[in-house]
Amino acid sequence: MPKKACSLLSGGKDSTYALHKAVELGYEISCIVSIKPFRKDSYMFHFPMVELTSLQTESMGLKKVHHILNITGEKEKEVEELYYELSRIRKDNDFNTLVIGGIASQYQLNRFKRLAEKLNIDLFDPQWGVNPEKYMYDLIDYNIRFIITQITTYGIPMDLLGVEVDKEIIKKIIGLSRKYGFHAAFEGGEAETFVIKAPLFNKGICIESYRKKISDFEYFLLPRSAYLCDNAKSIILNF
Repeated sequence: MPKKACSLLSGGKDSTYALHKAVELGYEISCIVSIKPFRKDSYMFHFPMVELTSLQTESMGLKKVHHILNITGEKEKEVEELYYELSRIRKDNDFNTLVIGGIASQYQLNRFKRLAEKLNIDLFDPQWGVNPEKYMYDLIDYNIRFIITQITTYGIPMDLLGVEVDKEIIKKIIGLSRKYGFHAAFEGGEAETFVIKAPLFNKGICIESYRKKISDFEYFLLPRSAYLCDNAKSIILNF
């Protein structure tokens, strides 16, 4: 049986990496699903800049199979809503595997497992259980280029917002994670990311944005413009 996958894509480093690993292992990408929850405190789905996933899928030549879904974001109900949406999409774009990019959240993994069982499909999570510190360096070696778009924890400075993450910044993040106790790969939602270039991207993404402070230790990027470009970059603007 051909390996046909539907890949969940938030726009961040983990879901982008998972999609790449699926392609690398021979999966045909039948659909890509990006989820925009109405609630900001969704247990399952990360939402910052999810609208910009359309640029990522366009760059990969997969825009025609890309679906951005609005769901409530309410605990447990959001999983049921995703089940019905995937069932609907599957009627036109058949798949036998669901691709996710989880690292350590048992809560999310258990629910995705039940969702896959209910759909009678396989679950593919290539980075589950990895060492988070090594994984961050592996992303750079794999040529996943990303920026931090949101910070919601003590210990990560605001000046890392919007800066492309390289190995020096990863070294700094790991040091801070050891000092302050947050997950080095942000699995607990301590920060969110957005990928501006990756091996499957035919074009990069250029993004111009402002840094905005919400409260102590809570900051996010406010995009002014984003577009496909030859040389991916992130530009921080002043208000």
